[in-house]
Parts: sequence; C-alpha cells; structure tokens
Amino acid sequence: MPTVTVSPGGTATTTLTVRNDGDIVEAYTLEVVGDCAAWSTVEPARVSLYPGTSETVTLTFAPPRSHEVRAGETPLAVRVLPAEHPESVVVPEGTVTVEPFHELRTELEPRRRRGWLGARFRTAVQNKGNTPIDVAFTGKQAGEELRLGFTPGQKRLEPGESAEIRLKVRAAKLIWFGEPVTWPFEVEAAEAVAAAGTASETTVGAAAGTTAGTAGAEAGGTKPVRPEPAPSDLLRPEPVPGEFLQLPVLPKWLLIVLAALLALLLAWFALVRPAVKSTAKQAATEAAQEEAARGGQQQGSPTPGGPDSPGGNQGQGTGPDAPGTPGGNGGSGTGPGTGTGPGGTGAGGTEQSSATIDVETNAGIKGVGTYKVPAGKVFGITDIVVANFQGDEGVLTISFGERKITTIALETFRNQDYHWVTPIQVPENATVTAAVTCAKPGTPATGTQASGCHQVINVSGVLSDLAR
Repeated sequence: MPTVTVSPGGTATTTLTVRNDGDIVEAYTLEVVGDCAAWSTVEPARVSLYPGTSETVTLTFAPPRSHEVRAGETPLAVRVLPAEHPESVVVPEGTVTVEPFHELRTELEPRRRRGWLGARFRTAVQNKGNTPIDVAFTGKQAGEELRLGFTPGQKRLEPGESAEIRLKVRAAKLIWFGEPVTWPFEVEAAEAVAAAGTASETTVGAAAGTTAGTAGAEAGGTKPVRPEPAPSDLLRPEPVPGEFLQLPVLPKWLLIVLAALLALLLAWFALVRPAVKSTAKQAATEAAQEEAARGGQQQGSPTPGGPDSPGGNQGQGTGPDAPGTPGGNGGSGTGPGTGTGPGGTGAGGTEQSSATIDVETNAGIKGVGTYKVPAGKVFGITDIVVANFQGDEGVLTISFGERKITTIALETFRNQDYHWVTPIQVPENATVTAAVTCAKPGTPATGTQASGCHQVINVSGVLSDLAR
C-alpha cells in the first residue's frame, strides 16, 4: 500500500481491493493492526465473495489532535483473514504519515503581585503539540517603567512536556511618597521554529496483492483523497496579562505622624521651653530675694548674728578671672549672704544662719565662689539650694572644707536642693566652696544666649560658738 498523509484532527482515506481466487465461496474479515489501529477503521469490516469475484473496502484514518500522536511515519498493516482457510491469511502493509502541529498553553501565577521595587512571578508553559519545539519567552509593557526578565529565556519542550519559567519584574525607580501605582504587562510564549506547511492533496491506492490457496487480496484503484480541514499548524497563544502593584516606601500614615511630631517640636521651642526657662529664673530670683531679706533682718536685729557678729561675714568668690587678678577676664564669684537668719539666737551662742554664693564664669573657664566660716564659729549646714536659671551646661562641685559633698551636671537641673537631718559641721576659717566649670552658657527667657554661666548657691544651717 502507498503512503497516506493525514493531519491531526483531520481524516484521510484509501481503498483496498479483496479478491477471491479460490473455488468456493469465502468470507473475509478485515482488521487494521499496528500503531495506527486506535484511530483507523475499515468499512465494511467483513465481506463474502464468490470464486473469481472481488470487493473494495475503505480505510479511514482520523488521528486526534493530541500530543500523544507523534508527528512522522507510522507503520500500517491490514489483516485479511479467510473464514474457510485461515491459514491463507494476507497482511498487506503501508505507511501513514502524521503531519506536525504546534500548540502552546501559557499561564502566569499569580496574575498580580505587590512590592516596593520588584516582584517574582511563575510562567507555566506546556507543549500541547505533537512535535518538539523551542519556546522563547518575551514580556511587553506599554511604557518603560518596568524591566521583565525570564530565567531561562528559552526552553525546548517535548510533546506533552510542561515547564515553569521564573519571571522577575522590576520597576525603574522607587516611589517614596504618594499612592500605590499599578503597572500592567503581558507575557508571551512564542515558538522559535517556523510553521510547517499544510497538508496537500494526496493520491493513494493499493497494489499489494497475494494469492494463497483459494483466497487473495490486493489494493486496487487509486483515487484522490483530501483530508478534512484541520486547525492551523502553528498556533500563537494570546499574551497572558499580569499586574505589578508598586507600593510607596513611606506610607501615607507615616507622613501624618511626622507632621504631628514636627508640630509638637515647634510648639516646644515656641511655647513650652521659654515658659520653663522663665519659671526657673523667677524661682531663682525669688530665692535670692528671700535670702537677701532674711539677711537684712538678721543685720538689723540686736543679736550676736548682727552687723558686729562674726556670723555676718559675706561669702567671697575667687576664680581665674575674678576681680583683682591681673589679666583676668573670665568668671568670678561673690557671696553677698549674711551670717544671720530669721531663726534668731539660741542658747549658748547658737543661731540660724545662711549664706549665698554667686558664681559667674565664661565658657571653658572654671569659676569658684566661697563662703568662709568666721573665726570662733562652727557652721552646721543642713540645707543647700542651687539655682541654674539660665539652663547652662557644665559641672558644679560643692565642697565643705576639705570634704567634697557633690558634683552635678548643670544641664540636668534648673533648681536643686539638698537637706540633712544631722548638720554637716564646717569648722572656723574653713570655706564652703562652689566650683563651676562652664561648658556652654544657656539661653535665658529673653531668648538671647548668655555670654557666660551664672549659678546661685544658698547655704543655710546653724552657726554656733566654738567651744573653748
């Protein structure tokens, strides 16, 4: 039998002539055998012939449009079995050529993803055709905002084989503020081979005939057979759409929070900070005025703490730039506090007393203010009040005689006070010392930064006669 060509999804036919060369009536059963038997038929499948007569049967081939039917040549055989003489079976052979067709199925998973700068997708592709093909992957986008990359960019697929290709989508630039932006794109899987030609008109016939005993079969008669129309051999799949949702780096709610924080910061510098400085300065001024009033009352009273009393001595301040130091232009310390207080005089020459030490110094310079305990007296200190009304920065060290009481960072307070239940005794001619190292002058309530640091220290306690 000659070669028959058929397209998947279409049909092709040929004929076969069966002749009875015997001398008795014979019935013949015809059956297609081989790889193409599943999609081939014979009509009629059984014929009865008188001696010397023949009949033509039709072979129809209808391969499905499936990757399971591979393109190429497929062996064909028809078994002609006589009923009376089965030993005289005849099997004429031929070839059926299945034409190739191409079909791809493409899917994008997921269809939509979000990210700041890029996202990853999966492209699934399957070769639904009946011949191996090379598949090339391309991405398209309306503008130039996205870059699409496939790994790998090309893949060879056997019939029925599937593959998963990684797709990386990356935006050209970040979106710092604003609303999310949706970038649509398309993915296309195209074949890298040219389309095969379509099936042409085919003439088929039969010439294979044998005679065995009383039965025989031969292919007879040739006639043109046109396969039924089949779909196009090269199907270019439609592009698969996808979307990348690009998110802003800084979300909208963060901008609202930043604006609120900025407003609070401006309110602090414009309203709260000046009020705090003004309150601190006012408190320091009131404390100094109160101590000065108490000192005036003690000086005007006829007590041992009056003007002629050793308790009325004023504190003195010295420093690298104190008045009287040659070439000095830095800090100074004074002690206008008096040695008497409103507590009056107690028994045995004991009286309440207080002293104020005022220390002023420039930035980077150490200033010292002192109060000296009068001769013949012992100062039992119970309270200290320190005022940093300018908000200076630096270090303050307070010492009673040779004993260091405390060291304080100026920037940690505005007003600070210390109290002792048991008085700290400072002997005669010893000093209460306040040493200020100015790092940075503060800014008073006037809003103009001060030229130097200024601290006020008030020391109070019991001034008593020294036992002889």
